[in-house]
Amino acid sequence: MKKNSPSRSIISVLVALVVIGFGGYVATQNNTPKTDSPAVSTVTGEDEEKQVGDLSRQSGPTLPSGVTVGAFGSLAPLKTDWYELYFTNPIYPDDPKNHKGGPDEPLVKMMDKATKTLDVADYDFDLANVADAMVRAKARGVQVRMVTDSDTINNVKNKEVQDALSKLKKANIPFIGDERGPIMHNKFTIVDNQWLSTGSMNYTDGDTYHLNNHLIILNYAPLAQNYTAEFEKMFVKKQFGPNKDKGVPNPVVTIQGVKVENYFAPEDGVAQRIIDTIAPAKQSVYFLAFSFTHDGIGQAIQDKAKAGLKVGGVFETTGSNTAFSEYGKMKQAGLEVYTDGNPWVMHHKVIIVDEQTVIFGSFNFSINADKSNDENILIVHDPKMAKAFKAEYDRILDLAKNPPVKKATPK
Repeated sequence: MKKNSPSRSIISVLVALVVIGFGGYVATQNNTPKTDSPAVSTVTGEDEEKQVGDLSRQSGPTLPSGVTVGAFGSLAPLKTDWYELYFTNPIYPDDPKNHKGGPDEPLVKMMDKATKTLDVADYDFDLANVADAMVRAKARGVQVRMVTDSDTINNVKNKEVQDALSKLKKANIPFIGDERGPIMHNKFTIVDNQWLSTGSMNYTDGDTYHLNNHLIILNYAPLAQNYTAEFEKMFVKKQFGPNKDKGVPNPVVTIQGVKVENYFAPEDGVAQRIIDTIAPAKQSVYFLAFSFTHDGIGQAIQDKAKAGLKVGGVFETTGSNTAFSEYGKMKQAGLEVYTDGNPWVMHHKVIIVDEQTVIFGSFNFSINADKSNDENILIVHDPKMAKAFKAEYDRILDLAKNPPVKKATPK
């Protein structure tokens, strides 16, 4: 999430200009589409994603004590023998003393298990406890490496980011950027080629304690091997985006009777995988989308609504009323879609199919994610996991219908 992007006040002016591009910020909580043609800003999909770093780091509006914008009082709604699923739980008014108990803590515990290797691919990075865990691993003799986005490395004005990176430098932990325009947008960690974490949560304080996000920890070597292979493409071969070699060792696995599909963008045609997963739906499709501009995925969902299935979704407000967002199209088609109620950002990228299968990860539903960025998704055919994500959807939907306060604005 770019730290050097224009403020939302500037973007709100740009949104009034009709020019080619996607993104922009619409400072409204109105859950109905514009009656006139939506304006379009010059802000790209990547810029919209990059802006969230500034927004997530603000202290935010003041609400009555104890108001939550997350999904669960407990951050671990589901644990099994082979995975643990976590959701963030923003609490207002914001107080750094409340910045504990988030998904960063089980992530650190996983890192502390490392005995041989610890590989991190993370788009935005400022969590001190994560940096400390990496330093501890290095001190134990573990091979520790990180890939991030070059914008993060070059974000010299952000003290938290530079403090975290300085810890790695002092410990002689190598890290590299992608050194290109499109973004290295993954958020995954592999421990000893056995343990894996992934999801929508960047390793920042804002992503963990201000934004709605998910993080999953999995204990299954064949999946971890996929992510190690992807990491090696970037860190060792310096391959990013369309230049990456195709394929991973185990794109489809079965874990205790649960089918799990694992794909990476842009090499695996992720958008088509998502469309193919939506196509067989018989009962329902629900989604949570930070950025949703992919017409093919949008049409696949609209087709299910036309076929009589239950369809609903919540969009992050940022960019939802631009010409390229699927929000206005779906609203005009009569779908039950809303803009979110988190005063900061709803950052999920989730689709739930028939409450049996769930699609999630770093992949925003956009052409840029599919064709340019470095991304990953899991498609898990597990009713238990789908139920947990549906509960998260229901809570965020309720908040969207009853927003407690207008969006925060970066200072």
